[in-house]
Amino acid sequence: MKALLLLLVAVTLGGCSSSKPPEPDPGTELPALESSLELPRSVHWMRNSAEYQAVLRQTYFVAASELRRIVAEKESGSWAVALDADETVISNTLYEKDLRSSGQQNTSENWEVWVARQEATPIAGAIEFLALVKNLGGYIAIVTNRSDIDCPDTRDNFRKFDIPFDVMLCKVDDGEKEPRWEMVEKGTASSNIPPVEIVMWIGDNIKDFPDHGQELRFRAETLFADFGTRYFVLPNPMYGSWQANEHN
Repeated sequence: MKALLLLLVAVTLGGCSSSKPPEPDPGTELPALESSLELPRSVHWMRNSAEYQAVLRQTYFVAASELRRIVAEKESGSWAVALDADETVISNTLYEKDLRSSGQQNTSENWEVWVARQEATPIAGAIEFLALVKNLGGYIAIVTNRSDIDCPDTRDNFRKFDIPFDVMLCKVDDGEKEPRWEMVEKGTASSNIPPVEIVMWIGDNIKDFPDHGQELRFRAETLFADFGTRYFVLPNPMYGSWQANEHN
């Protein structure tokens, strides 16, 4: 009889463990992560939420629609689109997951190993949008703050996943992107690209857009007018210039 009771308890507990836990009500404060090996919520959201996948496609869909309008009467080969790389065209969430699962931290050494792996995958909607740029007669300028020594591996990472681009300009000094955008427009970024007009910018950091920084959040509403027409932002709750903002 005792053995039978133990068996029944084991079966009952086993059945309970496989049931789906109830979802929290909206607004319920979720418990803090209990283990350093668990994914931060920001990474979990980017890797596993339907919302993130939807907003990526939505952003690139609207960008494509606006691009068609902007270049409708422009001469082929006279314009370009400037994009950031990380969390804009390629995703590094696997890097974040691998760090956490192995109990490691983000260091320059670990980052170099990741870049050399060339395993950053295309962001949903990015390849289709870039193909449209080419089909409409534009150039693709990837302006990234990956260091210049990482550029060869990054270019190969793009080629590995058949991600179109015409020029890739990496960080060589303070990371400001304006000088590199100017190189694209003046035709000095690559011998394969003549002087062109950059008609659209896409990024995940407010500094991926001309003359903008975190101070924009305190500026007049009119200064946001280009977002959704020439400027398109993809969400990145993992890292960015916003991390230096004061908490309130």
